[in-house]
Amino acid sequence: MATGSRTLWKGAISFGLVHIPVGLHTATTEQGVDFDWLDKRSMDPVGYRRINKKTGKEIAKENIVKGVEYEDGKYVVISPEEIAAAYPRTTQTIEIQRFIEANEIPFVYLERPYYVAPINKGQKVYALLRETLVKTGKVGLAKVVIATRQHLAVLVPSGAALVLNLLRWGDEVKSLAGLDLPAEGVKGAKLTPAEMKMAEQLVGEMTGPWEPQDFKDEFKREVMKIVDKKVKAGDTETVIQPEEEPAQENANVIDLTALLQRSLKGAKSAPKSEPAKKTKARIRARTAAAKAPPKATRKAA
Repeated sequence: MATGSRTLWKGAISFGLVHIPVGLHTATTEQGVDFDWLDKRSMDPVGYRRINKKTGKEIAKENIVKGVEYEDGKYVVISPEEIAAAYPRTTQTIEIQRFIEANEIPFVYLERPYYVAPINKGQKVYALLRETLVKTGKVGLAKVVIATRQHLAVLVPSGAALVLNLLRWGDEVKSLAGLDLPAEGVKGAKLTPAEMKMAEQLVGEMTGPWEPQDFKDEFKREVMKIVDKKVKAGDTETVIQPEEEPAQENANVIDLTALLQRSLKGAKSAPKSEPAKKTKARIRARTAAAKAPPKATRKAA
């Protein structure tokens, strides 16, 4: 799992007035071979240069602006200040928008998984959410900001862990229009009983347990054999790697039972016609009140 891995992001899972302090850990590794560009004369890394595609000349950084193409060949230039203002607000929160049935999200929307682990004594609240999702067959549809980019995500129980899988936005998934697909259903596709029987028999014969270790990237294995052979022969070069950026810090723990009770009362008393923005603002106000210490114990800033 994520044991010993670096925490990429720290924050909290939020639903109602409940906050569960958690950290994100990468759940996957790239399986392809990463070929870096090197200068064969000096073994220096080779990077991308700022080149004017029309003149072929290198451009100074201060002469580069960012533009968005709105029509073929026509652009709108966006200033750094406008871009900064458009960035989503960083909340360090996996904010669950709603709970949905686990089988409602098509696989085509899944993009990148992260393991979610509890921190700062949040194990019990974490376990409560995990087991509730397992028992109800639900998953949490959430929004989260990671490195200034807002993502749609789904929080899914997986064994002892909760997994946060980033999703593609609805307008990033293409429709099926234009694809020459057979009609749905056995009758619609004009399949005979004999054809179905033989196909089902073949699927049954090829059925086995899910064993991910049985499947390997053959290209990577062959390339790494070459790498290992050259390492043993001393045929190597040294390249300086970039430094890693430190992870961000932010998490709080608050009483679970009290917040669950207040969240339920708030959900029952909220008028159905109340706009979503007002409801969210009211919940945030209650969250701030719940986190604040008693007035008698507050210290001057």
